[in-house]
Amino acid sequence: MEKKKTKAQVTWVGPGLRVVGEANDGPAIVLDSAHAPYGTSTGPAPMDLVLIGLAGCTAMDVVSIMAKKRQPLTGLQVKVEAERAEQYPQVYTKIDLEYVAYGKGVELSALERAVSLSEEKYCGVTAMLRHSAVISRTIRVVEDQAVPKLPGEPVGV
Repeated sequence: MEKKKTKAQVTWVGPGLRVVGEANDGPAIVLDSAHAPYGTSTGPAPMDLVLIGLAGCTAMDVVSIMAKKRQPLTGLQVKVEAERAEQYPQVYTKIDLEYVAYGKGVELSALERAVSLSEEKYCGVTAMLRHSAVISRTIRVVEDQAVPKLPGEPVGV
């Protein structure tokens, strides 16, 4: 069986350190740095994208698993806070994940199991980061609060 391959590339577009990245002919994303004098903060930095990738990977797993469990999930946020090593290459050494599930009647035990399956079996980003970082988590269900809107999303959507 042929191994699955992923192709990615970045193209430096400037100013400063700004690059545009693409993977598998998918949509492009701007990456940048906040570090002066070259960064212009026009996009997330590569290490920030690692955390976004981690949150996205586990969130997609949890949403999928909760749907299979027929849980009334109306929203999910995965918040990440991380610490990096002081010495280069300044890898992440500690990562705290907070899972916040929204939905009336969502069972905490089902959510905990979904998170465990993501962390232990499905999320490749977690598996990679586990080699350099201690990863911890908190999990909670919010029944009586509206699902947070995305930045810039119109009210009432």
